[in-house]
Amino acid sequence: MGRRIAIVEDEAAIRANYSDAFARQGYEVAAYADRPAALAAFRDRLPDLAIIDVGLGDEPEGGFTLCAELRALSQRVPIIFLTARDSDFDVVSGLRLGADDYLTKDISLPHLLARVAALFRRLDVLADAAPQEDRVERDELMLDVSRLTASWKGEPVPLTLTEFWMVHTLARHPGHVKSRDQLMSDAKLVVDDGTITSHIKRIRKKFAAIDPAFDQIDSVYGAGYRWKARA
Repeated sequence: MGRRIAIVEDEAAIRANYSDAFARQGYEVAAYADRPAALAAFRDRLPDLAIIDVGLGDEPEGGFTLCAELRALSQRVPIIFLTARDSDFDVVSGLRLGADDYLTKDISLPHLLARVAALFRRLDVLADAAPQEDRVERDELMLDVSRLTASWKGEPVPLTLTEFWMVHTLARHPGHVKSRDQLMSDAKLVVDDGTITSHIKRIRKKFAAIDPAFDQIDSVYGAGYRWKARA
C-alpha cells in the first residue's frame, strides 16, 4: 500500500474529488468531514501527510485548530492547508501554526499532486542522506538527519519538516548565500517567495525563543539568505 494521505474537508464533493485523484496516484487515502473525526483518527494512527481545509463545518478556524493538534502529536508529518481563504493573514497564520504549505482551492489537481510529491521527495532525500551525513554541527547548532531533530545550545528546537530541511540547506554551507530559488531547489520545495519568507521568520522565532541573541540567519538584500560563517 502506498503512503497514507489524510484529507480533512467538509464539502463532500471536493473531498471525494481529492480522494479519487490521490487514490489514482497509488496513495492510501483517509478522508474526514470534520475536526473531531480527523483528530480521533490521528491519535490512533498518524498519516504520512495531511491536507486540511481551514473552515470545517461549524468551526471557521477548525483547520487551524486541527493543525496545532496534529503538530502536538508530531512535528514531522507534512501538513498542507488547502482552502478558499487566501488572505495574507490566513497564510501567515497557517504557516505559524506549523503547516508546510498553504494553497488555495483554485490550484489545479496536477499542481496539487506535484506539491505533495515534492514533500514526499524531501522525506526520501533526508532518509537517503542519513548514512552519508548523519549529523550536521555548526557552532551551537546540531542537526540529527536520521532523527530529523535540531538543537541549539543543547536545547531542542521544534522544527517542522520544511523548517528542518531549510536550516539543513543553509547550515551545510555557512557563509554561502542561498537564493529563494536555490532554497526551493535544494529543499525540494515548490512554493512562492512569500512562503519562503514566512518560513524563515518562523525558524528565527523558534531559535530566538531558546536564545534571544540568535542571529545566525542573515537576509542578503536582493539575493537570499545565508547561515553565518564562524568568525
